[in-house]
Amino acid sequence: MEIEFSLALPRDAIGIPMVRRVLGDALRSIGVTEDCVSDILLAATEACANAVRHGGPANRYEVTAAIGHGRCDLRIVDRGRGLLTLPERFPPGETENGRGILIMQSVVDEISFDITPGRGTTVWLSKRLDWNEDVAAARPGLLAAV
Repeated sequence: MEIEFSLALPRDAIGIPMVRRVLGDALRSIGVTEDCVSDILLAATEACANAVRHGGPANRYEVTAAIGHGRCDLRIVDRGRGLLTLPERFPPGETENGRGILIMQSVVDEISFDITPGRGTTVWLSKRLDWNEDVAAARPGLLAAV
């Protein structure tokens, strides 16, 4: 079984809970552990928040998910100015912004960026899935297929 979906959302924070709900429900329905789901949702939330905040002048951003073969791969695309630099470490404690990319790096297995200044940013996130043993025992063929 492979699950794929794509969402086109208004560049407004109201869409972020929708991404979390759809993605979280998909992962839980196939038996991914809650810790793994939480990591993926945290990374997705940070990437979407960056698209909402920095994705202008476009009015929309896109989230695409592919869940299968033991992985969850996400792609978040905006049409904003694009990042000039990527942070290498957490900013000072009094700084309000700049932690999102580092948070994403800490909870996923792979992260990459395709940045075209003036045309947008694509964030690629990938995480190996951990399985809830109860679901795995009840559905033995599931883990091989997903």
